[in-house]
Amino acid sequence: MSGVWSFSGRYRILHLTWFAFFLTFVVWFNFAPFATAVKDDLGLTEPQLRTLAICNVALTVPARIIVGMILDRFGPRITYSCLLVYAAIPCLAFALAQNFEQLVYSRLALSIVGCGFVIGIRMVAEWFPAKEIGLAEGIYGGWGNFGSAGAAFTLPTIAAAVAFLSAGQVNWRFAIALTGIVSAIYGVIYYFNVQNTPPGKVYERPESSAGMEVTTQKDFWFMMLMNIPLVGVLGLIAWRLNRVNFINTTQLYTAWVLLVCLYAFQAYNCWKANKKLMNGTKRYPAEERYKFSQVANLELAYLACFGSELAVVSMLPTFFQRSFGLTAAIAGAVAGTYAFMNLVARPGGGLISDKIGSRKWTLAATLAGTGTGYLVFSSLGGNIPLLVVVIMTMTASFFVMAAEGATYAIVPLIKRRVTGQIAGNVGAYGNVGAVIFLTVYSLLPQGAAGDRIFFQMLGLVGLIAASFCAFFLKEPEGSHEGEEAEVLSPKTEVFSHEQERH
Repeated sequence: MSGVWSFSGRYRILHLTWFAFFLTFVVWFNFAPFATAVKDDLGLTEPQLRTLAICNVALTVPARIIVGMILDRFGPRITYSCLLVYAAIPCLAFALAQNFEQLVYSRLALSIVGCGFVIGIRMVAEWFPAKEIGLAEGIYGGWGNFGSAGAAFTLPTIAAAVAFLSAGQVNWRFAIALTGIVSAIYGVIYYFNVQNTPPGKVYERPESSAGMEVTTQKDFWFMMLMNIPLVGVLGLIAWRLNRVNFINTTQLYTAWVLLVCLYAFQAYNCWKANKKLMNGTKRYPAEERYKFSQVANLELAYLACFGSELAVVSMLPTFFQRSFGLTAAIAGAVAGTYAFMNLVARPGGGLISDKIGSRKWTLAATLAGTGTGYLVFSSLGGNIPLLVVVIMTMTASFFVMAAEGATYAIVPLIKRRVTGQIAGNVGAYGNVGAVIFLTVYSLLPQGAAGDRIFFQMLGLVGLIAASFCAFFLKEPEGSHEGEEAEVLSPKTEVFSHEQERH
């Protein structure tokens, strides 16, 4: 990784791809800096505002799964480009919304953009060898994930600068629309400047993109069990929409029935993708098998780290005001250090995973640090010096984001040809965690007592996930070795590039 600061070869692909992810996060989090302005402008209530925050992560769950399938079939180049162009549509719809209903529909559509992370995981994995995959994926995830902080830092300034277009009011509509337009333009730029694989390397595709490929019948039923929360969390969102009177009870029950049908349809597609395995006509040799328990462990790990990050970002400024008596401006600045750590912590987690020789124990240790950090947060408050609060925040966030980097240092090493689907499922569990945590937080009593219970819950989840990784996660084989480029004949190489163009 000595050439990481260059803009050539595989490093050029890395930089173009992390910036694509950065833009999807700017789009995904473009509402947070304007929550108060939107609330005042359209007369929203506090429950409606919290509902919009949940809607912002709602469809990201199924989107990450579906995009993972599309990604493995068509490749990251066209998939990422299309997603970036698509982002302009819900951004413009949200910017033009005139009531709560329009905000909800456009925000649900916009939540799909949050699946962009999955695409770059496969792209980076194609361009970097196994011994460097942790740091490369960490740079991609950490620098791209900084888009949430980038939105918070830049969009209010843009909105204030163009206030003359809206009679002196903060022009949140222009700023949000601008993020979509910039995203669409970059989607076109990305398409014409990247390739799915290095020259001479074949892009491996699964036999079926209808559902995830597993290699034993036992793992098929394990996968069916782990898919339940991915649909169940949508039922939780429907219940939340019912609580704020966006949908009535009849519509709620109808939504639940449709979600049961969705799960049945998803299960059928998974069975179809593994039909030969399940009817006994196909048996994978030992060297082609992988354990789905590896995927399940990573799903729970990502629920604990990224799921908690998404939940904490939305409430941290208020927590600092309540617990440490900080002003709103200082609390916001201190909370910003939590997201700022993405720049170094996530690559740091990947780098540690590359260097110490055990990806399993790197993940288990960073998850244990995540849980401990949240428990420390739950027990502190009062008249603590500001410097101590900042150091405590940055230390806790380092473990959270290092755990994210350590998780995705393992994901591409499980089974190459289904990396997109594995990355999609693991990423979706991060959003499952966010929805569950935010829903629980919305039901807790407001004030210091509710905040304390919230952080205690996150701490226990982090420690439980660390224990699962320590006892059940297996060390990926050959994860610290170099990677020989596949040698193709000139005829085969030409065919592969022609296939990519079509």
